[in-house]
Amino acid sequence: MKTRILILTISVILFATTVYSQKTEATRLLEEQNKQFIPEIFQITENVHFAVGYEVSNIAMIEGETGIIIIDAGMSPVRMETLRLKFREITDKPIKGIIITHGHGDHFGGVQAFLDEGSNPQVWGRSGALGNNVGFNIEENAGKSAGLTYQNNRGARQAGVILPDSIHINNGIAPRPNKQNTMFNRKKGQAEFEPTHFFSGERKQINIDGIKFDLVAASGETYDNMYVWMPDQKILFCGDTFYKSFPNLYTIRGSQYRDVKSWYESIDKMVAEEPVYLLPGHTRPVIGKEKVNEILSNYSAAIKFVFDKTIEGMNKGLTPDQLVEYVKLPEHLASLPYLTEYYGRVDWGVRSIFNGYLGWFDGNPVNLNKLAPKSEAEKMAIMVGGKDKLRANALKAFKDEDFQWAAQLSDYLLALNINDKEIINLKADALFEIAKTMVTATGRNYMNSYAIQLKEKVGE
Repeated sequence: MKTRILILTISVILFATTVYSQKTEATRLLEEQNKQFIPEIFQITENVHFAVGYEVSNIAMIEGETGIIIIDAGMSPVRMETLRLKFREITDKPIKGIIITHGHGDHFGGVQAFLDEGSNPQVWGRSGALGNNVGFNIEENAGKSAGLTYQNNRGARQAGVILPDSIHINNGIAPRPNKQNTMFNRKKGQAEFEPTHFFSGERKQINIDGIKFDLVAASGETYDNMYVWMPDQKILFCGDTFYKSFPNLYTIRGSQYRDVKSWYESIDKMVAEEPVYLLPGHTRPVIGKEKVNEILSNYSAAIKFVFDKTIEGMNKGLTPDQLVEYVKLPEHLASLPYLTEYYGRVDWGVRSIFNGYLGWFDGNPVNLNKLAPKSEAEKMAIMVGGKDKLRANALKAFKDEDFQWAAQLSDYLLALNINDKEIINLKADALFEIAKTMVTATGRNYMNSYAIQLKEKVGE
């Protein structure tokens, strides 16, 4: 059995590698984005060091009077142990404090590597609120309290956990994760912890080892997100409120609604601080007051445009399908390299805003009583002249390189026969082809992962 699975896996990888032998513009752009993840420890100021590329998220070390403060702690204790030793080449001062910008596992999962030093540091997080869930890491806790687990399967696809290196370029704003230990595929050793100190208001000033920090509420990607401001040095650690990609206003792994309006308002608060150094949770730092102001202002403007234009269209009675055609980011923003859709997509954000404010019903009464997929497929087959004709149309669509239509027609045929091997393979092949054209790494990884799983299902 194990031998058969191994042969299957090798054949799928060989197939996928062949599919990706020709480089598309989307592939080129994603490969270029890899420059953002080259491992480097930047010395921002005399006492502030910022590590990029050692983890899927960035980690900072600030030297205080007698100790150090860590901001964010990566995803893997193993990789954080490597970074900890790198930091120890700079200073041997004990850890006095750890600040976690928000409750996503790629920012706190490796914290044990720092806690194991035994210096008993204070660990700060923001206590946010999402419905009845209050505290830190509330997005995950909300799912747990509901008994929901399937988002981990979708998250593993989004992260490309099963993808061979030959087709897994990166995750848009992060390098390829360790296949054995991601926030969606947890094995041993990943921390589940609670901060020792919380703040729950809009702003709190703290002093750790002689260093002054302002912790500022910055809801957006999560409801427990904050940014960390060092007023004396004009340094801003923004967590995932900004990174060099159009933001992930909606994550395809699935989560509760991300408050898009609060997201751009949080960025506006960051602009008002007038930072000279902008240190994001992912991708490389931005340095220089004018440059930071320009980038953050454009970032806020892009999110605000998508939000306002979506609300405008909703007020016109447009459905989500119509809205994604109606809301297009202006060229002067869309052309900016740090707003390329490496990680989030405008149309996904548009659909999420609609659902966040109006729910699943798109306003068209036809959709209040839709046919079941199998019934619709049966009627579609009759309309085109029978199931064989429907199959022929799907095969022709693929031959004509109309891959999205081939995939959609495949779904009709699979609604009629879920075990149709030819059509399962056709859908997988179409997904591989669609993925090649996608610059959004999360969607690309998801499509490729799903296609590989389909191939494995039929043993090819």
